[in-house]
Amino acid sequence: MTISETTRREMHARLVDVLGTEAADTLMEYLPPVGWADVATKHDLDRFATKEDLEKFNSHVSDQLNQQTRTLLLGSAAMMAATVSAVSALVSVSH
Repeated sequence: MTISETTRREMHARLVDVLGTEAADTLMEYLPPVGWADVATKHDLDRFATKEDLEKFNSHVSDQLNQQTRTLLLGSAAMMAATVSAVSALVSVSH
């Protein structure tokens, strides 16, 4: 439900009738200037910070996995080259 400025003024007038001007003004000061749906809570901000942290963590893990994959592929290529070289050497010695 969106609260219009007219609704806010009507509520203030009723509060003045019930509580008096000073208390009504004080209470109205604690209300947000817009609807509650537009106000971010501490929980919303915590979720945003957590989301940023998770994105940073995911990026870090992805970088580490990419680095590990490159290392494994280069190691495998070196092992294959060494195996081919050793087999070639054995074949040439046996002939």
